[in-house]
Amino acid sequence: MTDRKKISLGAELNILRAGVLGSNDGILTVAGVVFGVAAATSSPFAVFIAGISDLLAVAFSMASGEYVSVSTQKDTEKAAVETQKRRLIEEPEEERQMVIAAYLEKGVSKSLAIKVADNIMENNALEGTVKERYGIEIGDYVNPWDAVFSSMLAASLGGVFPLLSMTFLPENIKMWGTAVVVTFALALTGFISASLGSARKGPAILRNVIAGLVTMVVTYYIGLLFA
Repeated sequence: MTDRKKISLGAELNILRAGVLGSNDGILTVAGVVFGVAAATSSPFAVFIAGISDLLAVAFSMASGEYVSVSTQKDTEKAAVETQKRRLIEEPEEERQMVIAAYLEKGVSKSLAIKVADNIMENNALEGTVKERYGIEIGDYVNPWDAVFSSMLAASLGGVFPLLSMTFLPENIKMWGTAVVVTFALALTGFISASLGSARKGPAILRNVIAGLVTMVVTYYIGLLFA
């Protein structure tokens, strides 16, 4: 089981990333489905069934995708550690020089870089060289199950917004009301994703909102073809 007290900042950001992406996909896919079905039929029950089915599908799809992706990352990190173990046995001096070069690049003087490298090679060569070569903390591997549950929950919660608004809003404002709800939700996920990545918030929000509007318009008119 995961030790919650030892989750690193990188792991926490990975969980948040999975959550934001899951939420965004949940909003977009469910909005697309309910707009298309609502345009094709006047049955609220049909819209609800289509929406809930898509909500479950996107939640499990996001979860399985995250599991495969993060599991691959975890396997890659473990393989890198095993490779580094062999390097330390076969070419310890080359690894020492690698550490020295890494510290020189950080602006450390050559004499101090040599001292640090010698200390690392003497006391904890594997941990130190893995960190310098790959940026990996031994034992601090990403947990695929954290990403799975984060993306599944977020996708489900994201999809609830268009599903409920399209199902329960009054008929005369159902379409426009759902479009407003979806736009707000996508703007929020765009803001959060930009904040996590220290990127400009305006373009991120705009991209999300435009993607949502295009999705709703396209699926709505496709639905009209079958009305």
